[in-house]
Amino acid sequence: MYLSRVEIDVANRQKTKDLTQLSAFHNWVEQSFPDEINNGKKLRHLWRIDQLQGKKYLLLLSENMPDKRQLLRYGVHDTVMIKSYDRLLNSIKQGQLLQFRLTANPTHTVLQPGIKQGRVVPHITIDYQRKWLIERSQKLGFQLGTTTDKSTFDIVSRDWPLLSYKSGRRLRLSRVTFEGRLRVEDADQFKQALINGIGREKAFGMGLMTVIPRINND
Repeated sequence: MYLSRVEIDVANRQKTKDLTQLSAFHNWVEQSFPDEINNGKKLRHLWRIDQLQGKKYLLLLSENMPDKRQLLRYGVHDTVMIKSYDRLLNSIKQGQLLQFRLTANPTHTVLQPGIKQGRVVPHITIDYQRKWLIERSQKLGFQLGTTTDKSTFDIVSRDWPLLSYKSGRRLRLSRVTFEGRLRVEDADQFKQALINGIGREKAFGMGLMTVIPRINND
C-alpha cells in the first residue's frame, strides 16, 4: 500500500478551474493510475481533501504507486510525496493508542412501509454523527469514547460538497471530518478498516482514516 500527498495549487485558477465538485477530484485520482486504465483493471483508491496551516492537500491511499506527473496535474510543483504504508500497517497491534483523522459520510437507512429497500439519508446533527462512528468502531476493531465525551475525539469540520452525475443529477453529500485518539481492539479488523475505508461514498473523498502513533499511551 502507498500513501501519497500533493498540495493543491489553489492560487492557480487556470490550473484548478475544473475542481469545482467531487467528481472532478475523483477523475483526478483515477487518472493518476494510467497503468490500471490501460489494463482495464481499476482498483479502489481512498482519498480525501485536507486543509492544514492554510494549505489544501489531496491525500491518497492506493494499492499501486500513482503516477507522479498525473498526481501533479492540479498540484504545486515539487510537492508530491509518496511513501509505503505497509510499515505502519505492520506495526499496528492490539491495545495500541493512535491519533487519527477520518473524513466520512455518516448515514443511516430509513425504512418505509411497503418498500423492502430502505432510503439512505445523512445524519445531520453532531451527536448522531459522533454516534455513527462509535457504533462502527465496535465492528472495525477499534474503540472510542462515549457520544458525549469529546476528550477522545471530536468533529473538526462539516460541509456539503456537490456531486454531479453524468445523467445530470446533482446531489449534496454530507462530509464530516473527525479527529482524536483511538485504541486498537482487534489489529486485523482495524487494518482492514484502514485499507478498505469506513462508510459510504468512498469514490468521492470519504472513508479514508489515517493514523499516527501517540507519543504517550495515556
